[in-house]
Amino acid sequence: MTTATLALKGMSCAACANAVETAIQQVPGVNHARVNFAVEQASIDYDESRTNLTIIQTAVTKAGYGATEVRQTSLGENQAEHKQQPLLLRVVVSNAIGLLLIVGSMPIMLGMDIPGWPMIFHHAWLQLGLATPVLFWCGQSFFVGAWKAFTHRTATMNTLVALGTGTAYIYSVFVTLFPTVLANQGLTPEVYYEAAVVIIALLLLGRYLENRAKGQTSDAIRQLIGLQPRTARVIRQDTEVAISVADVAIGDIIVVRPGEKIPVDGTVVAGSSTVDESMVTGESIPVYKRDGDPVIGATINKTGSFRFCATRVGNDTLLDHFVLLVQAAQGSKAPIQKLADRVTGVFVPVVVAIALLTFVVWFNLTSNLTLSLISAVGVLIIACPCALGLATPTSIMVGTGQGAQNGILIKDAESLEQAHRLQTIVVDKTGTLTQGQPTVTDYAVCSTTRSQRLLLELAAAVENKSEHPLATAVVNYAQAQGIETLPEVDNFEAVVGSGVQGTVNHQRVHIGTETWLNALGIDTRSLQSEAQTWAAAAKTTIWIALEGNVEGLLGIADALKPSAPGAVLGQQRLGLDVIMLTG
Repeated sequence: MTTATLALKGMSCAACANAVETAIQQVPGVNHARVNFAVEQASIDYDESRTNLTIIQTAVTKAGYGATEVRQTSLGENQAEHKQQPLLLRVVVSNAIGLLLIVGSMPIMLGMDIPGWPMIFHHAWLQLGLATPVLFWCGQSFFVGAWKAFTHRTATMNTLVALGTGTAYIYSVFVTLFPTVLANQGLTPEVYYEAAVVIIALLLLGRYLENRAKGQTSDAIRQLIGLQPRTARVIRQDTEVAISVADVAIGDIIVVRPGEKIPVDGTVVAGSSTVDESMVTGESIPVYKRDGDPVIGATINKTGSFRFCATRVGNDTLLDHFVLLVQAAQGSKAPIQKLADRVTGVFVPVVVAIALLTFVVWFNLTSNLTLSLISAVGVLIIACPCALGLATPTSIMVGTGQGAQNGILIKDAESLEQAHRLQTIVVDKTGTLTQGQPTVTDYAVCSTTRSQRLLLELAAAVENKSEHPLATAVVNYAQAQGIETLPEVDNFEAVVGSGVQGTVNHQRVHIGTETWLNALGIDTRSLQSEAQTWAAAAKTTIWIALEGNVEGLLGIADALKPSAPGAVLGQQRLGLDVIMLTG
């Protein structure tokens, strides 16, 4: 079984996506095809012994659309760019002209004279001049799409738009050129340019808003892709060489320096460091990595330098799995959409048949050509917006895109549809209910300590030399207490997994774990009561020792998000049971 991705061109609505999907699935050897209208791509599983991409692309071309292969190494970089500026210009022009024509036609539509109303825009020849560029420039895509569908013996929503607006326009042109023909038959020679123009204008506005939604959805995927660095330092022939991440191969030895992002997934083979994996786990405290430990692509190396062996590259990395999950969810179909697809497939022919029947019935009853024609056009126009085929896929792709931007990965459309049946919500603590970063919540000193502020100033000065999140929490706490200027530190040293030490104002300061201080021979019994109480509350304790004596204790925890209580309470009010699952 072979999987491939095709970039599609020429799709204008959900019915087009359905037509492309049908064309691909009809190719012998294709086992499954899914067209993603959000990013204008098709994901195809096929038997390489029975068919190939050239045959599949030919089938798409015969259906009236374009298809080119998307290379797997460039996943996420071939997203359809929805260029809004040309479309926006057409929207502005068509709506402006539509407004002018409505102003000119208002008295006719109301059947009454309005004193002082500008009737100049109701002049037939002026309306012809204004309407023509709207139909054949602004609305060009509708007519081109309808013609492509006709040449391939299919009908789409573009067919309805082209038939409706084209009929109204051609009738109006005939009336403009030969007004006496209708007058001789006792019919009023009225034109309907404003109807054709307004329909084009509103549909273009809808398409513009739709493309904005699609663009925001693609932005969500691009943001995920943007987490990955562009280059990697690989050891080739005992020399560091900077290459593109796309060129990294399994087994390559990669060098990562402090502050850099890890290019791909792998295993540490030399060196050690702490790595911020909050992108994946939500845990704010970096994880210590040494020989044999796994590392994840796009996570951030914090303190040390190390080398690792690449084990998963390209689309096999964890980050790319996230991207594939979002794309698959956007392109997936909810169970209710199967009904929409079946209806959309027969919708256009049925509407055209009803419009023809409407014309015949009205003409037989009234012998009024104008009334019969306008009634038939009305049927076509009312049916033009393809909400039935568009609403479900658009809501899915926008919902999953917005979810990805907010850190929520939705597996597929069926999961989204079943969400209304939820009874229990299970949430993680770190980064979900909490802010995802450590914060000093408690501070205690020994009774013999002369100045709490001076001790905190010394501790913050030493911690300011460290890049550890707990150190950042201490420095931020000191600044919140009004300590803005920190003294100089000499002989600074960071002991991995234990703490930091340094000399400040000729005083030796140790800040770290109780185990480390005990190993240094420092007695920690004086603040055991506070330490045990804070530990029972799941807080991290940091001991402060001055000249070999314990002087203070800091309690650090991940603070609750201000919005978390309201969010939990809101879910409970909906009748949901909310459970916190945490390490």
